Amino acid sequence: MTATNDERFATSACLRARGTAKEGKVAFAELFFDLIFVLTIIQLSHSLAAHYSPLGLVEAALLMLAIWWVWIYTTWATNWLDPEKSPVRILLFVLMFLGLMLSIAIPTAFEAGGLLFAITYVAMQTGRSAFTAYVMRRDWPENSLNFTRITVWTLFSAVFWIGGAFVEHEARLAMWIIALGLEYASPALGFAVPGLGRSTVSDWQVSGEHMAERCALFVIICLGETILVTGRTVAGMELLDGFTIFMLMTAFLSTATMWWIYFRFGHGEAAHLIEHSATPGRIARMAFTYAHIPIVAGIILSAVAEEFALAHPHGHVDAKTASAILGGPIVFLLGNIWFKAAIRGRSPLSHIVGIAALLALSVLVPFVEPYQLFMAAAAVLFGVALWEFQSLKSTRADAVAKA
Repeated sequence: MTATNDERFATSACLRARGTAKEGKVAFAELFFDLIFVLTIIQLSHSLAAHYSPLGLVEAALLMLAIWWVWIYTTWATNWLDPEKSPVRILLFVLMFLGLMLSIAIPTAFEAGGLLFAITYVAMQTGRSAFTAYVMRRDWPENSLNFTRITVWTLFSAVFWIGGAFVEHEARLAMWIIALGLEYASPALGFAVPGLGRSTVSDWQVSGEHMAERCALFVIICLGETILVTGRTVAGMELLDGFTIFMLMTAFLSTATMWWIYFRFGHGEAAHLIEHSATPGRIARMAFTYAHIPIVAGIILSAVAEEFALAHPHGHVDAKTASAILGGPIVFLLGNIWFKAAIRGRSPLSHIVGIAALLALSVLVPFVEPYQLFMAAAAVLFGVALWEFQSLKSTRADAVAKA
């Protein structure tokens, strides 16, 4: 008699037991793993604030995309691997240490720390994928083959990561863009490898609850960075007067509003949709793997904006301050539009109008001070959240009335 997939998973040394209450549970080892990314996000936002320029933005974007790719690939792997099992737990601990080295290298990634960044990044991506392919080989050969293909792609991109570390400036940036482009294009290409075939979205049977909770935790890490920036900046001031407290309240309101927009209107819906979809891998790839990128980027940019506005609230609004104050919420709302359109099939009008309002605020830049522009942007975000709340409240009331 041949064992079913669920029976094989239940007896596997490393895989989660499918069809049980623990299938979508986030393990403590995963939460411990996330601690490294607290430092990573801090390093990213500090580096961006210190080197805020067109080139600095490109470099920070590349590093953020690389960090996100490490984290989301690990999340996909632990969707099937059980962190309560010793081999998987050891894998996460090894990845944590490598992540620590990766975080240390971030501020000098385009200088002396380039080789450290490249080697640790490649080790994390290739090592985790090869490990997953190996432990799945007996109990789930089809998915083992998928991770074998992924390993081949990470080895291919490694040539450009490592090679880029041995050149300087624009050449390094160009080679790392190629490396990152290969990794981001590979899922759309089904990780196609000659002789090994290609993957399809039907191969990726994921737990929507697990994916949603993991991504939500990463968003919280990023939002936590905005609070850390606010607290650190205000704590370093000599005078804590009424104006500073008012600015502190505005910064906190902005962070809380981003939490409200993301968690109140979309996070739970995405988990439910994936759990009841015939192709959960397709939705998870779009809603979580890709759509969360601008959400995370927008929060990091907003953290930089808070630092600029709190440290220098008065005077002329320069281009970098204006782009951070307005750009952070715009990128965040764009990500939420993508995320919610992927799960609802339509884009929230409140978010579209909010982006238009933020763009319109750019007209006021020559006539206002940084704190005024910052408060106006926070007010727009709050208006978006309130609009969506009222809109969904009315929609649900209509649905109840029809029922």
